[in-house]
Amino acid sequence: EAENLLKDLAKETGLEVVIIRPPLVYGPGVKGNFAKLIQLVQKGIPLPFGAIENQRSMIALENLLDVIIRCTDTIKYPHLAGEVFLVSDGKPLSTKAILQEIALAYGLKLRLISIPSAVIRFLLSVIGKASTADRILGELVIDDQKTRDRLDWQPVITIREQLRKMANATHI
Repeated sequence: EAENLLKDLAKETGLEVVIIRPPLVYGPGVKGNFAKLIQLVQKGIPLPFGAIENQRSMIALENLLDVIIRCTDTIKYPHLAGEVFLVSDGKPLSTKAILQEIALAYGLKLRLISIPSAVIRFLLSVIGKASTADRILGELVIDDQKTRDRLDWQPVITIREQLRKMANATHI
């Protein structure tokens, strides 16, 4: 809906609009489910995600900012008005792999128990957390090849580097 409003505004005013659609954004000060995953790893309790092999695209805040900066550079990248760009760090990760990366970056031991996703979904739905199950167990894979091609873009930071920065920031 917001995109449609921006497109209408662009038609009325001549404003050049570029739409960027990021998946989950993580970085210093992250909130929401990603922060909850970090907190779960920090608690050191066994987590039931050892069997979860879903695929999730994400983007580090620094990577998203780099794409935004490129989209505003009308000299180097003219003719972007009206474009829609999907962005991600690249290879999607499973919830299990995300937890492993968090543990590695924060220097923590990760304890995973292999419970089928259907069982986790059921248990979460019983306690009224079906939407949480979708966010943790669901799939969201973004194909950002158009963005990489049109903007000659590659991520400036890896998930491991971003998570290490986040871990270092919290140890201050």
